[in-house]
Amino acid sequence: MTLVAGVDSSTQSCKVVIRDAQTGALVREGRAAHPDGTAVDPRAWWTAFEQAAAAAGGLDDVAALAVGGQQHGMVTLDEQGEPVRDALLWNDTRSAQAATDLIAELGDGDAAVGAQAWAQAVGSVPVASLTVTKLRWLAEHEPANAAKVAAVCLPHDWLTWQISGATGLDALVTDRSDVSGTGYWSPFTEDYRTDLLQRAFGAVPVLPRVLGPQAQAGVSTGGALLGPGAGDNAAAALGLGLRPGDVAVSIGTSGVVSAISSAPTADASGLVTGFADATGHYLPLACTLNAARILDWAAGLLGVDHGELARLALAAPVGAQGLTLVPWFEGERTPNRPDATATLAGLTLSNGTPQNIARAAVEGLLCSLADGLDALRAVGVQVQRAFLIGGGARSAAVQQLAAGVLGVPVLVPEPGEYVADGAARQAAWTL
Repeated sequence: MTLVAGVDSSTQSCKVVIRDAQTGALVREGRAAHPDGTAVDPRAWWTAFEQAAAAAGGLDDVAALAVGGQQHGMVTLDEQGEPVRDALLWNDTRSAQAATDLIAELGDGDAAVGAQAWAQAVGSVPVASLTVTKLRWLAEHEPANAAKVAAVCLPHDWLTWQISGATGLDALVTDRSDVSGTGYWSPFTEDYRTDLLQRAFGAVPVLPRVLGPQAQAGVSTGGALLGPGAGDNAAAALGLGLRPGDVAVSIGTSGVVSAISSAPTADASGLVTGFADATGHYLPLACTLNAARILDWAAGLLGVDHGELARLALAAPVGAQGLTLVPWFEGERTPNRPDATATLAGLTLSNGTPQNIARAAVEGLLCSLADGLDALRAVGVQVQRAFLIGGGARSAAVQQLAAGVLGVPVLVPEPGEYVADGAARQAAWTL
């Protein structure tokens, strides 16, 4: 039996799955937690990877490995390859003003012109999530640290580099799916836009070499062939085997609505980011900052577990008797409201019941995701059916209400580690 490993280095944890390269059968798996927060020392990811690999029984018998990772995070390295500062993660919104500034600058003061120019250049309009905005923030707020930056990469790039045991910055590699979320790589030309990086950061540090979907990224210190890896959303799409017309609706720390497209997209509104995927196609995507933790909040407020929260929500009528949750607890990206807060509206003495609060939480979550589906349709993406995945998709209430809110047939695959599974599939493909 030939074994391959897939790694999901996500916001909250590292998961490792080991599968039969021929059949895909799961052989063993392990996981370890990541630190909380929106700024994290990258070395914590390496510690978690080692712990997760050990929990999975080690990697000595694995022939190939690939890493799926959280997108956008800014990892800055000095000339010795050491982190300059904690990595700013995708959900760190401190660079919101930098995003606004970059849009205006490219449009010579006209935000609408600038948004269109960015969309046509890199398929996305800057928001606080994108790496390019974090680099502008670094240049403006920590100039001493910015001056130390010799290379910049993404979380999955850094972890692949560590697994390879390489030390030179020129050994850094990435893949087209993850690099398409930086704001300085174009899915139209499949090349870096160093002019935009120079504009944002004032310099062009070493950038990872961009690998094709089945290219070899090197060899691990244990002798396993390394795949190019992928951004987490692209890896999940690969794990699910999505085809045109299929949409993945992922309810995790973030809410993600993504689809496979045969052509790149450019959305000047900024709601849809025009990413590449892990197969050579494209992955237009809309993302919300608030997803599964909406349910966590509601369960905590009501003092119930998630099973009881679902039961309460299904006991309430459609619309929760006028009680509406706008669930922007941590700001929002779709729509772009980085400084927003959540609102529970329409509360009366008669409708403020546990059942209605639970229902409003589930409906608020699903309506945010429905906005993402509408945004994909607006740029011409075909939407025929949705695959509901992620931790939040395990809620019975979410499963039962999703089709009615999203307006398309909904499939709920068996719960699984789809990012890690996609990475394992890529490892087998590379092998």
